[in-house]
Amino acid sequence: MPPGERLMAALQGGGEGGLPALVPYVTAGFPRRDDTVEVLRAAQDAGCAAAEIGIPFSDPLADGPSIQRAGWRALNNGMTAGLAIEQAAAARAAGVTLPLVFMTYLNPVLSYGVDAFCAASAAAGVDGIIVPDLPADEAGDVRAAAAAHGLALIPLVAPTTPDERIDRACRGARGFIYCVSVTGTTGARAEIAAEAFEMLDRVRAATALPRALGFGLSRHEHLEALRGRCEAAVVGSALLDAMWSHPGGGAAAASAFLRDMRRAA
Repeated sequence: MPPGERLMAALQGGGEGGLPALVPYVTAGFPRRDDTVEVLRAAQDAGCAAAEIGIPFSDPLADGPSIQRAGWRALNNGMTAGLAIEQAAAARAAGVTLPLVFMTYLNPVLSYGVDAFCAASAAAGVDGIIVPDLPADEAGDVRAAAAAHGLALIPLVAPTTPDERIDRACRGARGFIYCVSVTGTTGARAEIAAEAFEMLDRVRAATALPRALGFGLSRHEHLEALRGRCEAAVVGSALLDAMWSHPGGGAAAASAFLRDMRRAA
């Protein structure tokens, strides 16, 4: 199967009723080290189309307070890139079939070894990787290693990305395009900025791949605002905040939050 084929198929048509398909971001090893598999099962049971698994890093430059806090706890729980890969494989063995994407930074990938990381991720059943601090025009080696093992390297574009760089990022992309809704770090926000909608239109002019909007989405009304405007929506910080404070544990909190976010229009 070509790199990113399952991701593209899962997201291409969007979600029910014209809403974007929901893609949760979960931090591996949060809130407890061994919660990852059950959280992914909860996301699948809640009707999510795919899931991002964050591999925590000590210097998460693209992340705001919520994901930083989750990553800090996961690191204190003993999470590593190798353990995250083992947990992805365990999720597959436990019946998780939705596409999975690792999101991490370049240093953990380099430390593990680019080819070794891609090979191990693919063997664990992962479909793609997102590396937010890897510019598209410097990604050749990682893209080649990912493609060699059947993984999609998914680029990020932002409202400030010029058209020519959007074109360049989309040209080598597989799976989907991650569209960052704001100029800034992750974190739940009240509204979707107008510039995000304009960026989504510019990305559509550059590629037919699904567009997933992330950074700031936190409630069902945000999905409503995106109806017919993009194929997928990523929720991370608000989900992790719910998991942090929920007394029932990570999977129970994830299930309740994601079901509410996807509720019928």
